[in-house]
Amino acid sequence: MKITSVKAYVVNPELGDSPFIKDDWQWTYVVIDTDEGISGWGESSNVPRKGSHISAHGISIVEDALVGKDPSDIEHIWHTIYRNYTYLGSRGFPTTLLSGIDIALWDLKGKVLNLPIYDLLGGKVRENVPLYANGWFDGCLTPEEYADAAKKIIANGHDTIKLDPFLEMIPFHTTYIDGKISKKGENEGYEIVSAVRESVGKNVNILIDAHGNFDVPTAVRLSNKLYEDSDIGWFEEPVPPESFHALENFRNQTFAPVCVGERLFTRWDFQHVLENNLADYIMPDVTWSGGISELRKISNLSELYYIPISPHNAQGAGQILAGAHIGMHVPNFYKLEHCISFIPGYNEFLKEPINFDGNKLVMPKGPGLGIDLDMEKLIYKLHEDWK
Repeated sequence: MKITSVKAYVVNPELGDSPFIKDDWQWTYVVIDTDEGISGWGESSNVPRKGSHISAHGISIVEDALVGKDPSDIEHIWHTIYRNYTYLGSRGFPTTLLSGIDIALWDLKGKVLNLPIYDLLGGKVRENVPLYANGWFDGCLTPEEYADAAKKIIANGHDTIKLDPFLEMIPFHTTYIDGKISKKGENEGYEIVSAVRESVGKNVNILIDAHGNFDVPTAVRLSNKLYEDSDIGWFEEPVPPESFHALENFRNQTFAPVCVGERLFTRWDFQHVLENNLADYIMPDVTWSGGISELRKISNLSELYYIPISPHNAQGAGQILAGAHIGMHVPNFYKLEHCISFIPGYNEFLKEPINFDGNKLVMPKGPGLGIDLDMEKLIYKLHEDWK
């Protein structure tokens, strides 16, 4: 069997009404075809601000290096791409390209052998994949609105929810200049989390995402206040990801559990975090950090330190399903993130919907990723620049 083509498809998914994401997010799906008529698919999305277009152009350039290769040689292909583009930094852009290709190769191998990916990895350690909910608060602006939305999502079977309550910092990842937040914005965040805690009670985990928006003293102050007043389950990305020294400084002053990793790439980035006890949870992104192959290695590395992984998910169905297969296989798995408002977007390009059942994902029965892309729907929703 030989690879005959590697194609990227940039689509406009249905993602709800949030002004933060409207018209600004696209997803990039990757399809690998072979000379035996079997195809695999993956995802190399990178959002927002047209990042998915950048990764799709990269996929088209990498295609020449893959045509004619044996798709079963996943590890060899991984290292070929990773080393070929090392002068781009071997992080971020190259690993995003690599991730979608790697996921597609695992999907293809599963189809050839008629096995789910988690069986190819060595089998399952659990029956379903535990979930936590993000994106349950579309349209919420006041503490009362957040409290009502939280109560509804808990009633639907969830026991762990995540939010960024610091609305002054929207759009996230774009507002870091000096790492500060106004006193008004700070208090608004406290009030939102307090209202959510009162609404859901003490037996629900509340996770806070800071989106790397703060300097060290601000992050310390915010995290400690939220932990002391509202018993948060973690404080995620407290500071920008570029400085491990800043993360260590924060770690030494906060009382809250720490989660990092969505903007770390490959096992080599996570090695430093784990060796230096910089986090209680790590959250690699399967579509950015190197695909299923690398997420498995990162998971195995973190198991040495008894640190749970909780894969980041803010993209499409390929990300959800790939992370779920790791969740079925590795023992040190906390929960898989999924975005409630994205569920229509996850499912609109699939031949059958993903089975989200409250706080768990019930794995599909098919081989590979378990559910195939619906190419007709994919082509129908292509971004205008890719038609």
